Amino acid sequence: MAGSSINSETSQKPDSKPRIRQSGAFMSNKIKKILSLPFIGLFFLLISGVSFPASPAHCGQRVFILHSYERGHVCGQPQHDGAVASLEENGFAAGKNMTLSTYYMDTKRKNNTPQLIKEQARLAREKIREFDPDVLITLDDNAFAHVGLEFVDSGMPVIFCGLNGQPEDYNRQKKFMESRKHPGHNISGVYEKLHISDAARIHFKLFPDPGKMLFLVDKSPTGRAVKKQILMEIKNQGLVCDWEMQTMASWEDYKKTIRAANSSPDIGVIYPAALLLKDGQGNTHTAPEIFAWTVKHSKQPEIALNYSFTHMGLFGGAAVDFYAMGKQAGRMAAKVLEGEKAGDLPIEKARKYALAFNLDRAEQLGIDVPRDVILAADEVVRNND
Repeated sequence: MAGSSINSETSQKPDSKPRIRQSGAFMSNKIKKILSLPFIGLFFLLISGVSFPASPAHCGQRVFILHSYERGHVCGQPQHDGAVASLEENGFAAGKNMTLSTYYMDTKRKNNTPQLIKEQARLAREKIREFDPDVLITLDDNAFAHVGLEFVDSGMPVIFCGLNGQPEDYNRQKKFMESRKHPGHNISGVYEKLHISDAARIHFKLFPDPGKMLFLVDKSPTGRAVKKQILMEIKNQGLVCDWEMQTMASWEDYKKTIRAANSSPDIGVIYPAALLLKDGQGNTHTAPEIFAWTVKHSKQPEIALNYSFTHMGLFGGAAVDFYAMGKQAGRMAAKVLEGEKAGDLPIEKARKYALAFNLDRAEQLGIDVPRDVILAADEVVRNND
């Protein structure tokens, strides 16, 4: 059943009726009239066969998934699909014993100013309160920071997924956890580990003389969080190569940096994590456009942050498996629906990365990917197939 907004949608059984959350919330006109009669009249009506109406049918558990993204986003949709699949595997299926509602804040492509994000958060909170879910799942940082955190200790469980910002940083904004191991309130979820060390290690097995690894990030809130993630993972796990990081100030800055990397004898691979850039006219450029331009103009192989980015033309390697990360969050949500408290569930890191390669991009760059690597890959992309 479609929601009232083009950004939202609800899935439930066509003949299901909404739950009544509090006893006594419904009273028919017939009962009101009966109760207004004198005692004798009431007694007469009761013994004459007048009955109280039955309570509305229970339509099962209610799950609300809130996206920072627009519908179909290359990062958001795999998380959503993974969460729904995991819920179903654990006995909660939309249209059978679960009602699922979804809202897309579209804060990457369209509503990407502080004012527009704030307004989307207000609308999302209204829809969530109206839907009254048994568990709220937030995808990405904007959904959690501007909406999920507002429900701390509200009694409504919240499971976040794909969080780039450090949970400790959000905890300083609003206390929602005692520790990652035992959050203790009503919020838990899955932190988006980037697997930088694994990505570098696998990539440089393919290249005897790898050169420097160039990380490109943007200035958005998520971009700043990704930058911090990269630096923390490098500090904790190290890299097998020399590396450099640059923060892109604009779309023009990104293009200039790529062209400079083409002529640099030091740069051997690019890690493009700049996914939201504005140009001098104020136009927004997101991953599909950024990667299309990159593949056309860059002479360096790219390590994909998200394995789905290989479908957009990037070379690939070891990348975050967003579908698997969504399944982790979906399993946590299922535990909540089964009766566990969100605050008793430890915050998890995204456990799985996927090995994916775009062979058309490899041919374009003159790279011969070994057959054993192709056979070991989780996904091999041929855009022209």
